[in-house]
Amino acid sequence: MLWSLLKILVFVAIVAVLAFGAALLTETAGGVQITVAGTEYTLSALQSVIALAILVFAVWVLFKLLSLLLATLRFLNGDETAISRYFDKGRERKGYQALSDGLMALASGEGRLAMAKAARAEKYLEKPELTDLLTAQAAELAGDTKKAAEAYKRLVSNQSTRFVGVRGIMKQKLSEGDTDTARQLAEKALSLRPKHEEVQDTLLTLQARAQDWAGARKTLSTKLKTGTLPRDVYKRRDAVLALSASKAIVEEGATVEQQEQAIEANRLSPDLVPAAAMAARAYLARDKKRYAIRVLKKAWEAQPHPDLAHAFAEVEPTETAQERVKRFAQLSRLAPQHDETRLVMAELHIVAEDFPEARRALGDLVEREPDARALTLMAAIEKGEGASDAVIQGWLARALNAPRGPQWVCGNCNHIHAEWAPVCENCASFDTLSWRRPEAPEVVGATGAQVLPLITGTPEGAAGPDASDIPEVELLDGDDTSASDMGETLPEASDTDDEKPKTQSVK
Repeated sequence: MLWSLLKILVFVAIVAVLAFGAALLTETAGGVQITVAGTEYTLSALQSVIALAILVFAVWVLFKLLSLLLATLRFLNGDETAISRYFDKGRERKGYQALSDGLMALASGEGRLAMAKAARAEKYLEKPELTDLLTAQAAELAGDTKKAAEAYKRLVSNQSTRFVGVRGIMKQKLSEGDTDTARQLAEKALSLRPKHEEVQDTLLTLQARAQDWAGARKTLSTKLKTGTLPRDVYKRRDAVLALSASKAIVEEGATVEQQEQAIEANRLSPDLVPAAAMAARAYLARDKKRYAIRVLKKAWEAQPHPDLAHAFAEVEPTETAQERVKRFAQLSRLAPQHDETRLVMAELHIVAEDFPEARRALGDLVEREPDARALTLMAAIEKGEGASDAVIQGWLARALNAPRGPQWVCGNCNHIHAEWAPVCENCASFDTLSWRRPEAPEVVGATGAQVLPLITGTPEGAAGPDASDIPEVELLDGDDTSASDMGETLPEASDTDDEKPKTQSVK
């Protein structure tokens, strides 16, 4: 209502100004004299202004007629669209102006205005491949997902804009959480535009989430062929996918194909710890100990890890504690100063009841990088050497508030995982887990308190720890064993030589 009133007022003001100007020209003396073919014409001031306006209009009409004449000549010479283009120039100019205004509105975050400009551009241009895209993006910005979906579907129906439409619907499904449909759309988009890096990454992530390892490896190969992934990164991630496909190797009844995939994963990336452990177990299942040892040694040299030690222990499951210490010396020589080497050898010497050697193996680790595992092993060494309960309790008190040490940590979100996985369970990123100490160490709040009575013995009349609260401790056989079982590996203090401490070798 106010806008209409404003337009009326502006119109009245313009008419008033023109009337006032005409009155002034009428009262003005003098004019213009024009001589044509000996005839003299005298025009007053008002007549001169009117004549000038008529002349300008006549020149404009003349140029338009000339343009129409040229278009007609081009049409007669075979250009069938010449005349139609002549009449469409004005519409195109208005349409492209509306399209430009819509893009500016979209860039400035004005979704509703951009939608209005897109509708105006469509009216003049009749080019849906341009205006539908603007409409879809403007509708998304304005929160109208239904209208955006309709625009994307119209884009899909056009051969030249099909990829844009499929990709737009894919993004909508991702925002809605419909990952299955989004994965199918990503596969379709990749078939339309194989070199599109964003679609490649999206499809790879969705396939990894859905555990479609075969499809993910195919997508990874596409990234390599199109040059969007370096070859060294490709080998690493292909190994991760091959390893993920062979996860059932740790279960009974693993197929030959799964064993082959585990071995292939290790071949593609020898330093990938889970792949090396699985490949070693695959070789052991085929009674090829020599190959298993070679795989584990190569991986240990690249990165010592408890899983590799567990797999190495499975090579000779029936050996004695002393034989195991001797055999593990092969690994310790590959990385003698690594913390994991020190911890493993210390544990083996404890099991073999060689406590001075266990202390030497542990070295300064309890002071330099103290964690719950190192401090608990130190408590076991003190126990085996007959130290007082106060000394043992002192070590376990330190273990109570010590961090757990290296763990599988996501490099994207720093989420800590209990075991390796190809996809982070927190942020769903692919191949981001690495074995390292967390930036914000996770403190083991109950380890020391719960292991303490198992090593020192529960005072008479005191209640022992609840079995449900006892943490799990990793032993070299790769099994998860509760701390109550660990008590069997720690020698009980004895006052007489007849009661010699007994231990069980870790198998």
